[in-house]
This record gives sequence, structure tokens and C-alpha cells, in this order.
Amino acid sequence: MSDLSPTGRVRALQPPDLARMLRVATDWLGVYREQVNALNVYPVPDGDTGTNMHLTMQSVRRELDTCDESSMASVARAISYGALLGARGNSGVILSQLLKGFAEVVREKQAVDADTLAAAFRAAQKAGYGAVMKPVEGTILTVARGVADGANGPHDRDTVDSVLEAALFEGQKLLDQTPEMLPALKQAGVIDSGGQGYLYVVQGMLAALRGDALPEAPEITAYAQQQFETEEFGYCTEFLMSEASKPIEEIRDLVTPFGDSLLVVGAEGYVKGHIHTNDPDGLLATVGRYGRMLKTKVEDMAEQHTEILGMAGAAARAEEEVPPSGLVAVASGYGLVKLFRSLGARIVSGGQTANPSVQDIVDAVRSVSAEQVLILPNNKNVLMAAEKAMELMEGRAVVVPTRTLGQGIGAALAFQPEGDAESLRAEMEQAAARVTTFEVTRASRTTNITTKDGVTLDIAEGDVIGLRDDELMQAGGSPEDSVLFMLNRSYEGQEVVTVFGGPQSTPESLEALAARIRQEFPMVEAEAHAGGPDLYDYLVTLE
Repeated sequence: MSDLSPTGRVRALQPPDLARMLRVATDWLGVYREQVNALNVYPVPDGDTGTNMHLTMQSVRRELDTCDESSMASVARAISYGALLGARGNSGVILSQLLKGFAEVVREKQAVDADTLAAAFRAAQKAGYGAVMKPVEGTILTVARGVADGANGPHDRDTVDSVLEAALFEGQKLLDQTPEMLPALKQAGVIDSGGQGYLYVVQGMLAALRGDALPEAPEITAYAQQQFETEEFGYCTEFLMSEASKPIEEIRDLVTPFGDSLLVVGAEGYVKGHIHTNDPDGLLATVGRYGRMLKTKVEDMAEQHTEILGMAGAAARAEEEVPPSGLVAVASGYGLVKLFRSLGARIVSGGQTANPSVQDIVDAVRSVSAEQVLILPNNKNVLMAAEKAMELMEGRAVVVPTRTLGQGIGAALAFQPEGDAESLRAEMEQAAARVTTFEVTRASRTTNITTKDGVTLDIAEGDVIGLRDDELMQAGGSPEDSVLFMLNRSYEGQEVVTVFGGPQSTPESLEALAARIRQEFPMVEAEAHAGGPDLYDYLVTLE
């Protein structure tokens, strides 16, 4: 910090200072992630507020790691852009808007002094309230107002430190009052989880300024969700879209009839949506007509609630008999996530281009009540993180080295909780080897590649490409033609073809593809489901 007062406090932040503060804030929130999850009862008791806010901040950090830190405009864009791209859940989307408002104020500055920081917190508050159709007090919005009031209140305005200290003081005062504002919080006897998460972000910024070490994560002994039933709308549904052909307001109107807890926001040419609904397929198909869908996420909130209750009872079950084996799977795409959960797996969100961290996998293993836990990485790029997590668990975890989601499904079908983990690993590896996985996606660049079979393919950016077990096999044509091409060259008497459609798929297009497969392969059973991974037109398994 170059601009210090005579007392050693900070008068102004340079761009690298602000970037470092946001990185520390990400780690600071990560320490308290499970504590924030344990408080989460509003708007639904799904226990993921801390996780979603932390994932949003991690996306900010990834952008900061590649931006030009000599430029405040570049740092500000990384904050705003990263937050929008990584926003997860109701709380994460609102946090992204708080950060967007903050970034817009600092963007044009050479340095951030106390007055600029105070103005940025006020802009954050306004952006947060502006993003919500029906703002509710007693939530993260209320705490953001307290932070802004504190930052702009009557205190020593000469230093950045004093602004952060006053912001935290007033924010905490309003956070403590949230149970009196929201009946659900009062019933559960907790403060608002999103508001607590936001304060941890601000607290982390101040800790970075002071050079404080990260604290130890608090032990979680109870989850507030235990008192609540699941909600009317079953699926937390999100989408990230580019090249939208309609304004944000019209897209918001399109999705409003599908449910509640609605947020539709935008920045940097992207539109981010979040809604709780009972019709995720219809919602995504409707929105998909008006832009290019980049990411989707559908979480079954009843399943989330069950997982939270399971974690809440882990301590109580410590001395009870637990099954010999549990299962953790890395997966994305709500149809695949639902399938893995139905087979007994605890899910770690991630996969191609969104690899989970070692800590994410370790946390999932620790949350499973079993003597040993088998891990399905389901992607060659996740395998190393899974093996590192296995080392850290010191004998409690075993990795089944699945390299595709199809192999993961085959392995999960062979999982039995009463089995011995070491014996299960061998059986699950054999089951995985019997599954062929086809992935139909789009080329990210123009290139020319010779396949394993010796065929040279000229590929243009955006072309359909087909991969069999991670090896490029085909390029060009339609996604459906790609599926049939690979099946024709791979079929050897297998019995079942299962198709998972990506975000652009509709029930009609999925059924049409299944019908084509049945026509060309009358001896197989062909099924088609929505909810495949975001990056794929289709993910297909042959077994």
C-alpha cells in the first residue's frame, strides 16, 4: 500500500491493492462457507447460500488472475464480469449485482480513496435493490444497505480502513435485526445467511488491508434447514445467455409465469437468470429461443434439502452404524445430476471447463456418512484433483478413475453401499469400461486434426464435432448426424443407448433423435432425457 496516512492507515487503494482485497475476501468467505450454508432458510431452506456466494467470488478471482492489474478499469471489469459469469443461486446473483454496482464507481478512478469506496458501497446497494422485482427486507439487501449507510456515515473519512470498519459496524447492526424482519428467520432462530455472507466479503477486504491471517473454519453442529419442509417450487433453475435478441425486461416477462424467486440481470452483453420453478425444461426451452445458451443449472431442491438433513445428522450418526461405502460423483447437467443422485451419489458440481477444486471434493467426501467413499471424477481433467483429495483423506477415500460421464454412469450403476470399497472399485472400473461415451459439441477454434483412425479433419470454429471416449471422431453436419455417425461406427451388439440433450434441446428434438436411433438400430433400447452438460449438444452412452 503506497498511500498511507501518518498513523499507518491507508488513504487510497491502487488497482493491485483492490484485486488482492477481493482475492482475500474470496478465501475469507470460503472459510465460513458451511456456516453460511447452515443459516440458509430464506427464500428456501436448501442450504447452499454459502456455497453459491463462494462460487460467485471464485469466478471473480479467476478473472482477476488474468486481468491487467495496472489498470483500475481492467480490475473493475474483472469484478463485474467474473461475478456475473459465476453467479450461482439467488444469493450469488444478488451478490453479482452488488459487485457490479461497486465496480461501476471505481472503474473510472486512478485510485480508490475513502470517498470513492463509500460511493461504491452505496452504488452496490442500489444495484442490488434494483435487480430484485420485489425487494424483501431482512435479506442480503438489508445488510447491503447497512454497509452503505456505515460507509457513508459520520466517521473519519480520511482513510479506507475507517470506511470498511464503519461499513462492517452498521452492516452487523442490521444483520442482527434481520430475524425481526423475516418470520422464517425468527422461526429458525437465525440471522440472514446471504447478509452474513456479504459481511464476510467486506470483512475479508478489511483483513487483506490489515494483513490478517485466515481464521480456522468454525465447526458446524446444526443446520437451520432441519425445521423446514421443502417448498412449492421444486427446481432452482439458472441460465447464462449471450447474443440475446430481446431486452432483459422482456426476457424477465417471459420467465415470470414459470415460478418465483425470479432474478434476470445482465452485463457485458450477457443475461443471467434465476428462478424457482416446477418446469425447468419448459423454462429453458422458452428462453433458449432468444439467445445463445452458455450455461444452465437445475437443482432439485428436495434433493438438496435431503442432503443438508443428512449432513446435519452426521454428528449424531457418528457413533451409529454407518454403511461400509459411500459415493461422490463430479457431474454437471441437471438430468445427469439427478441420475447420479438416484444411484446414491453426493454431487460435486463441475466437469469440462469447470473443474472442481481439491477442497470441493474433500468437502463432499467428508459430508458422506460411510466408512469409505468412492470418488467418480468423470473427466480426465478432474482425475488429478480427485487423487489429491484421496491422499488428503488418508485412507477414507478411493478413486475410481472414470474419464467420462458415461463411464461414471456405468460405475455408479455397479455401486452398492454395503460393499467393501476396495472390492467395489474393481467392479466399478469393469462396469465403466463397458460403457462407450459420445460427446457432441462445437469446435472452439479453426484447426485440422488427424483422428486416431488416421482420418484428417478440417474443422472451422463453431463446427459440430463428435468425440468417442474423449477421442475426436467426426466433424461437420448436424448434431443429430454426428450421433448417428458415431453409433454406426461403434455399435457391437450393445443393448441400451441413452441420450442426454444439452441446453438447446427440446422434448420434440430429443424424441426425434431417439426415434432415428430406434429406426437404424431396432435391436437397441433408446432413451432420451433433458439435462445434459452445458457444453454439449448431446451426451450419449452406449452400453
